[in-house]
Amino acid sequence: MNKLFKSAALVAASLMLTVNFSSCNKDPQDNTEEANKATKEAIVKQYLNHTVYPTYASLAEEADKLVENLEALKDNKTQANVNAATVTFIEARHWWEMSEAFLFGAASDFGIDPHIDSWPLDEDAFNNLMASPNMIAALANDEDGTVAGEQLGNALLGFHGIEYILFREGQPRNVNEITDDMMTYIVAVSRDLRNRCFQLEVSWNENAPQAHKDLMEELEFNTTVNSSDNTYGQNMLQAGQAGSTYATFTDALEAIADGCIDIADEVGTSKIGKCHTGEDVTYVESPYSQKSIKDFHDNITSIKNAYMGGMEGQRDESASLHTYLKDNNADLDAKALSAIENALTKIDNMRAPFVTFYADASAGEAMEACQDLSDVMAEVKAEFGKIDRK
Repeated sequence: MNKLFKSAALVAASLMLTVNFSSCNKDPQDNTEEANKATKEAIVKQYLNHTVYPTYASLAEEADKLVENLEALKDNKTQANVNAATVTFIEARHWWEMSEAFLFGAASDFGIDPHIDSWPLDEDAFNNLMASPNMIAALANDEDGTVAGEQLGNALLGFHGIEYILFREGQPRNVNEITDDMMTYIVAVSRDLRNRCFQLEVSWNENAPQAHKDLMEELEFNTTVNSSDNTYGQNMLQAGQAGSTYATFTDALEAIADGCIDIADEVGTSKIGKCHTGEDVTYVESPYSQKSIKDFHDNITSIKNAYMGGMEGQRDESASLHTYLKDNNADLDAKALSAIENALTKIDNMRAPFVTFYADASAGEAMEACQDLSDVMAEVKAEFGKIDRK
């Protein structure tokens, strides 16, 4: 071996040792960071596949079925058809309320939440509508729901417009009280409701039914994040990548927690609190069907699903906010679990119907339990950032 070659070989060997030594020193940290990222990514995947996607799929399915039921009722006005429509309405309403822990994203960005779930119904505007032959004629020709969606306004649209026609005092309305013009109105409103529920499903899930995607294209509805090619689900799964609105997967977990904070606060402060405190005793959600308490329960269940790793029957706690927090702060996790169950219990113990007993002490207890839950979920969100800094 000549001297030049020998020197080169020694330098190369030295560099190899340096690289290997550095790699050995760096591996544990790299592995920890990658494992932590993989854990959070698994939580997001579970959340999307087993909470968000199936909830919106069920909502879209029931909203579509509601259109069919109401079209059948319009063609054949019988009490049996009224009753069938009320059953479907309640089921569609259930899935909507079960989605309210993730109103961030499409529901917020595209104004879908106020569009389909504003209350109370504006009865004066409704009476003016019924007295307008031109508007009734326009709604009668509203094959795709766009006339209703663009011209009626939020106070006449969505679930509560349909509820107003189908229910009285918690029971299916007598078919003889429903006029032909009322039927024209709710069929058009139901088509708009279906459109918006399809929009939610398609906006989140790239694997939504093709027929639902086709309708969105036909109606020229927005279904992607910031006019990109990404659905809201893809956007969350691409956290940390160029183009995603989430800089890290921790940001995605914090967004999930934010959704829980917001709906717990809304149920406590607004949905129950406005009536119970006397701030606005007309602010009763679902007063005609008298399903307010069920709405509240479903809202808190949506938090439970988001936190526990999926809907009942699809849950995997190993990939959940619950287990992630438990592994890092068991006391706070126990506090969160207790707050969720306490809110559900207090809501279940509310005196019914809420539209009559909103001033009852049981409503105040439920209000406080929901506010407490919102506060605890805010602690959970803050803890996610602390975990990354440990």
